[in-house]
Formats: sequence, structure tokens, C-alpha cells
Amino acid sequence: MNTPATILPEQKKIGMVSLGCPKALVDSERILTRLRADGYAFAEDYAGADVVLVNTCGFLDSAKEESLAAIGEAIAENGRVIVTGCMGEEAEAIRAVHPQVLAVTGAHQYEQVVEAVHTHAPPSQGPFIDLIPQPDVKLTPRHYSYLKISEGCNHACAFCIIPALRGKLASRRIDAVLREAEKLVAAGTKEILVISQDTSAYGVDIRHEPRLWHGREVRAHMTDMARELGSLRTPEGQTPWVRLHYVYPYPHVDQVIPLMAEGLLTPYLDIPFQHASPKVLKLMRRPANEAKVLERLKSWRAICPDIAIRSSFVVGFPGETEEDFRYLLDWLEEAQLDRVGAFRFEPVEGAAANALPDPVPEEVKEERYARIMEVTERISAAKLAAKVGRTLPVIIDEVGAPDEDGDIGATGRSQADAPEIDGAVYLRNVPATLQPGDIVEALIEDADAHDLFGALA
Repeated sequence: MNTPATILPEQKKIGMVSLGCPKALVDSERILTRLRADGYAFAEDYAGADVVLVNTCGFLDSAKEESLAAIGEAIAENGRVIVTGCMGEEAEAIRAVHPQVLAVTGAHQYEQVVEAVHTHAPPSQGPFIDLIPQPDVKLTPRHYSYLKISEGCNHACAFCIIPALRGKLASRRIDAVLREAEKLVAAGTKEILVISQDTSAYGVDIRHEPRLWHGREVRAHMTDMARELGSLRTPEGQTPWVRLHYVYPYPHVDQVIPLMAEGLLTPYLDIPFQHASPKVLKLMRRPANEAKVLERLKSWRAICPDIAIRSSFVVGFPGETEEDFRYLLDWLEEAQLDRVGAFRFEPVEGAAANALPDPVPEEVKEERYARIMEVTERISAAKLAAKVGRTLPVIIDEVGAPDEDGDIGATGRSQADAPEIDGAVYLRNVPATLQPGDIVEALIEDADAHDLFGALA
């Protein structure tokens, strides 16, 4: 007698809109990984989803407007929307605009998000699918991955509400961080991007608690973590790129520069300086040791000449005078940073800076923004021009289709370029066998203010 086939129930499908910074993207990956383990599938569009998750950003008022617009679009297209992320801390504000949302949860509240999904789109897959082991969900390409080492922040910067949104610093165990990194590299990651709100402060809250890792004790400390990440190897035996983001220039940062010179870490530091004027830094409630920073930049470059420094700066902060702004421009001329992002000061509800006197008029902010971008673009163009004629390692992000002559182009990044925020390296006439994630040697033939152009060496 034939046994009737078991008919598996159709999987419920989840849609996801992820806004904001890479830290939020990691949150989205973790939420989707949990949901896939619970038997859910993922929808490619609004129409195919049983419920849509919107992971919001609430850092600036403009980001909140973008989040509210994304929630509105998801409601219009699907109707069944659950909100999470940083703006989720303002549930009343969200419901005032979009009362139809099914549930609202805050940043990195994974359990509450999953519970809300279970409530509004109960899993119906049964034990057959539940028993199948599921890999982690990645929202980035296979060859690079974000590694989040902590949540929250202990700083009280006047322009920022991150501690209110994400809480005080909460570091992950060092063995958990290294286990995740090892697993990512084994699965094909060629570039690890270390992220947090304050990477230099990693482990302070847990007193740099040591854990056993491969038979030896390793501290929950940025320098120990960097050294261990530099010892990872891909299945092919290569050293993956390890890129450090959100690094405050505490004294112990000096200890990771030799690791870059040895090729164990990518020679790149993302340091949020925000300003250079001592007066403005004091108003921002940030450490003001800009002269010492210039000395350290010189010493870092002496140890590792290829180190790339990226930073971001705020112009038009309340109380910023023309003299303060000129001080910043002069500092940038001396610092010669490789990559710079600039932002006009924008009030955000709940930030201490909103109460400061002497706000800078909008037209002055615009004028200063144009001036700082002109200076940093000129510096960037000169630095990139100096790379013409050199052979540099490049990680491939995308390989194009052949043109009418059969030539294939590729887009990649040098070690001075983080994905999504820095420049690119455009390569001509590459072989059809080139794949995203390949790390190649490229001869640089040309440059502009942001990008490099060349061919395989």
C-alpha cells in the first residue's frame, strides 16, 4: 500500500526594509536569521509578503522623515507592517503618523520583533521544515561582512542621542566575536568590517574579561581582538582584509598600527573627529587634543606609510564662528586625511546641542559645507593622483557584461576604500573568469577626486 505523501504547508513570507547605518543592517540580518530558523521564507517584493518589517533610523530628524516615509510606503503597498530599529523608541510618534502599524519595537530588540511576527503571521511550517538547519542570513555580498562587537555608547556628545536609543556600551564576549569572524571567513568572507558605536572602547564595560580561545586566554580588548582577527585565514590560506570602523583615537589605538604594517590588518582607520577647533569640541562634549592627534597621524604614517584615515566632520554647530571654521580648514590641510565626509549640523529631538546659544544660520552652514568639501576634494584628488603608476591590491565587488568589443570591466576597492562610503577602483579589460570577492593586483593608470582607474597588473 502506498503511503500518501506529506504535503508541507506553505511558508509564511517576510519582507524587510533596512534603513540607516551598518549596525542596523547587522540587526536586520540577525532578525531574518532568527525568522528563517523559525521556518519563514523571504519575499522579494511587498506583494508577496505576509508581513513587512521596517528597520528604522532615528539619528537625525531627516532620517526619521525617511523612516516614516518608508513605513508609509510599506503600508500602502502591503498593509501589514511591523516597525523596529532606532526610531522604534518613539512609538507614539510613529503611531501618530501611521496608526495602522501592527507593532513597534526598539533597536536590537530581536526577541520582541520575532514575537510580533509570530503574533501577526504565525509560522505554519510544522516540524519537517523546523528540523532543517538554516544558515545565517546575509544582506551584504558574500565576500564582505560586518562584524558588530558591541552595542551602545558611553559618550555624551551634545549632538547625539545614540545612548538614549541604544543604551550604554554593551560589549559581546570576545570568544563569541572571534567565533563569528571565523565562521564568516570559512563561509567565504574575504573582508571583515568591524563596527560598533565606539570600537576603541570595546570590553571596557566587562573589564576586558578574558575568555579561552583555541586554548589560550584572549581579552575583550580592541588590541587583542585586532591581533586575533589578523591571524584568521581563508580556506585558500589568504589573510582576509580586516577593516576597523568608528575608532576613537584613545592611546591604545597606537598598538594596532604595527599590525597594519605587518599586513595582518587592513591599513585603514575610520576615526570620527567631528571638528578640530578646541572651543567647538568642548561645546560638542568631545575630547579636544587636536594638536596631539596631528603628531600621532605623523607617527602612524611613519610606521605604516599606506595607512588611510577616514573621518567625518560637522559644520555649522551652534557657536561655531568663522574663526573656528577656518581653524578646522587649516587643521585639515595639515592632517591630509584620505577620506572625509562632512555634514551640516542638524538638530535632533532630545540632543543637548539644541539648547546651545548662537545657532549658525542655514545659509552660513551651506557656505561652510561647500568650502570644506572643496578643500577635502582637493586633498583627495592629490592623494589619489599620487597612486597613479602604483600596483595596489583590489577586492572585486562587481564584474560587468562584455561591451560591443567584448571587453569586460570590473568595479572593486583598494584597501583605502570601505564599501558604500568611500571610492572605487574601475578596472578595464578583465578576464571573464574574475569573480566578486577575488583580490587582485591592479596597476593604477588614472585618478580623479574620488576614484581610481586601471587594469590588472
